Amino acid sequence: MDTARNKQLLQSFERSGIMKLFRAEGRIISDGNFEITVLKQSFMMRPAGMFNGSTIATLVDVSSGYAAASITPPNSYFTTVELKINYLNPALGDKLIAKAEVIKNGKRLSIVRTDVVSVQNNRETLVATSLVTLMQLQNTNNETQID
Repeated sequence: MDTARNKQLLQSFERSGIMKLFRAEGRIISDGNFEITVLKQSFMMRPAGMFNGSTIATLVDVSSGYAAASITPPNSYFTTVELKINYLNPALGDKLIAKAEVIKNGKRLSIVRTDVVSVQNNRETLVATSLVTLMQLQNTNNETQID
């Protein structure tokens, strides 16, 4: 794993406005694998006490992009082409963890599977699974931001 690329990606993650709002923690697990953890906040919750689907979708999109970026050259970044989510169980608990894994890294398109689990009483429950197609773009302006 390229430590310079890791540093670049984690700095990009820390600049993300939405991830700051979520008070999210991101980490590169290995090449092609990225996790985001968020603790429950009132704006993320439905009145019934579960995490809102939009929170889950945001975590899927962002974690998928960083998983794909973790195995590409430093001057590349991604845009989402397609995002498909299956919501499987109510997202009850104190936190969510999005676990993204690249399953196909092509020249232009990458496919990422992301599972989202909720954690309640130290027990993980799979609440959503997704497939995300991302298109790799090249940063021709030498900007530092990847996301």
